[in-house]
Amino acid sequence: MTIAKRLALLEGAEAAVFVASGMGATALAHLAVLRPGDHLISSEWVYGTTHKLFQGEFGRLGIDVSFVDPLEARQWKRALKKTTRAIFVETPTNPLLRVLDLEPIAALCKTEGLALVVDSTFATPVNFRPLEHGADVVIHSATKYLNGHSDVIAGAVVGSEAVIEEVKKLMRIWGQAIDPMAAWLVERGMKTLVVRVERHNQTALAVAQWCSQQPQFAAVHFPGLPGHKDHEVAKRILNGFGGMLGVELKGGTRASERFLRALTIAAHAPSLGGVETLVSEPRLTSHAMLSPEERAQAGIPDGFLRFSIGLEDADDLIADFAQALAQL
Repeated sequence: MTIAKRLALLEGAEAAVFVASGMGATALAHLAVLRPGDHLISSEWVYGTTHKLFQGEFGRLGIDVSFVDPLEARQWKRALKKTTRAIFVETPTNPLLRVLDLEPIAALCKTEGLALVVDSTFATPVNFRPLEHGADVVIHSATKYLNGHSDVIAGAVVGSEAVIEEVKKLMRIWGQAIDPMAAWLVERGMKTLVVRVERHNQTALAVAQWCSQQPQFAAVHFPGLPGHKDHEVAKRILNGFGGMLGVELKGGTRASERFLRALTIAAHAPSLGGVETLVSEPRLTSHAMLSPEERAQAGIPDGFLRFSIGLEDADDLIADFAQALAQL
């Protein structure tokens, strides 16, 4: 069975295709459903490079993009134009782990005849299958959980046969075919996807619960915690809360730098979804283009750290974080 067929079955889709990168998947998925002169409505809670793609490159291709607060239903409706052809969202979001209820957005798309495109990288089909909630196209950065070993750059698009055929045509034109070695490595990773994600879910929950009890953290962002803004939505629509969490260290940038230097098990690195625990600073990665004031307004103040919890023992990770906090 091909990796594309395997992913399609996991997502409950007609077809899928793997491409050279996650951003390649994002670009090709949208170009498959949009044409010059069309309008796209995007959630404003998206990956920084996706925002650059929409705001910059799509404009050069004659595609207009509007950004809205995804929780404000009226904003979706107000943003509609005669040329609107699609809506795009990410869920859970990066790095605040907000969980969006797709069904109201999907209902609007169905009424207006729009395609709903969803980046489900953080969830994986183990925890969430957007097509079951009304989505038409699903995007993954296969670099992350689908591969799971931090040694591949790849992406995937899932949807109907017609959409995937269009993506394949564009893939050939734009040179976005996945290379054979990367495909082989993704196949290896997908063989353990379910057991890995289950472990990520379990360990991240234990770490998040511990973090929520530490006075050095001003806030902990994890949908599995009762205090998370979308906890009830997450309980209803997710099969697991995932392996990602965000924390806000008191003391800002200086505190985060000292904490990161003190880590002995977790590594300071920007990727996610692998077997090892990684800690990154959005101020230097996904949100580096924003000023400190803009990041704070977006809920990502200096001192914000994103944890991608790996497959290590939960007690070992907690001990590592505890000794790092003790050095602040």
